[in-house]
Amino acid sequence: MHKLILALIAWLMVGADVHAQKVEPTDEWQKPIALAAQFIDLLEQAQFDSAVGYMDANMSNALPAEKLRAMWQSLQQQMGNFKARSGVRTETVQIYRVVYVTCEFEKGKLDAKVVFDRQNKIGGLFFVPHQQAQGWQPPDYVDTQAFTEIDTLKIPTTWQLPASLSLPNGAGPFPAVVLVHGSGPNDRDETIGPNKPFRDLAWGLATRGIAVLRYEKRTRIYPNIVDSLRGQFTLIEETVEDALAGVSFLRDIVEIDPEKIIVLGHSLGGYAIPRIARYYPRLAGFIIMAGSARPLPDVLQEQYRYIFNLDGQITAEEQLKLQELDSLIALIRNESFLKKADPTQLILGAPPAYWLDLMQYDPLKMVERLRKPILVLQGGRDYQVTKRDFDLWKEHLKHNPKATFKYYYALNHLFMSGEGMATPQEYEKPGHVDKQVIEDIATWIKSHF
Repeated sequence: MHKLILALIAWLMVGADVHAQKVEPTDEWQKPIALAAQFIDLLEQAQFDSAVGYMDANMSNALPAEKLRAMWQSLQQQMGNFKARSGVRTETVQIYRVVYVTCEFEKGKLDAKVVFDRQNKIGGLFFVPHQQAQGWQPPDYVDTQAFTEIDTLKIPTTWQLPASLSLPNGAGPFPAVVLVHGSGPNDRDETIGPNKPFRDLAWGLATRGIAVLRYEKRTRIYPNIVDSLRGQFTLIEETVEDALAGVSFLRDIVEIDPEKIIVLGHSLGGYAIPRIARYYPRLAGFIIMAGSARPLPDVLQEQYRYIFNLDGQITAEEQLKLQELDSLIALIRNESFLKKADPTQLILGAPPAYWLDLMQYDPLKMVERLRKPILVLQGGRDYQVTKRDFDLWKEHLKHNPKATFKYYYALNHLFMSGEGMATPQEYEKPGHVDKQVIEDIATWIKSHF
């Protein structure tokens, strides 16, 4: 599942999302499990009025039948036609029961996260990356005895973001890295399927004497944020503010060297690095991992065409979907339309303010003024962000003698190794960030700071 698709899905979510403890189904689970399956079947049958009847009052007000229809249609535009339900897992979240229904689409799997209250009414609905049953295990390059994991922190922003700090054992002070997520409502580990690339990075770097802060993205903890801001939601609110709050948080920790704090952005986070650098010039350095250097609408069009052409041909149905996508992208490139549009209207899953803000953001122009140390990493098998982006970063950073570039031919968008053409389904296979990436980042940090 590529990140931009996840972003579009994320902005359509309603409900609440917090940490949970996994439990096994018992008799008390039979009703919510059955109701969740029935609910998905009603969506598949286009019986949206009936589906709304499964919701509590707040949910049905937030997501009436027409909005539910639009959300379901948008999912299928992105993922292909719904094929089947193929599994279920459960969680308990405070007083709520959460049922995950695995939904198979033509282009991959998503888990429908259906949240039930005590009356077995649906109070939250999410479509999240499909997660396999097997658990994550540390990669062999991690030594869990070399650091302490502090996972009960909260970054004190307006939004109070739960966070983890991987702190090397010893006196310090240590250099530190703040990890900035890609698109979508990511958790602190940037979990996708069975993979946790941010935990790989954090634990791998902490093993090598570098502290790492990672946090829950605000769109995960506060899924109604777009509505609460009345459409005034941009890359600043989604990503930049919280990255800077993480930096400020680290500066007050005695074991951290405040002059050796680096921000690492992955995917959308990498795209935002020039903006983060502009807002916080005291930062020691920056790392861009698979960050797009081009306008996001251009990248989105490229990604869809790649996915539809994986089988060597684009069908008439797929061509129609591409035309629909192109029409929507034409709207988000139309400044006059965006300025006149309803500020709460969602276009490709985001409000007009989001797209207007990105029209005014040129990461390449901004990065040209950067003279701090910067490391740019790119996977050769990445279809979401490609060598074209990598080469653009190189071109626009050529006057910065402190810029370093690393290209890994066998790695995908998650910096995990593979063979052949990368696919969305590849992210469902367990893997780890490649050891060489960890070593290169650690070596770069220690050589510069």
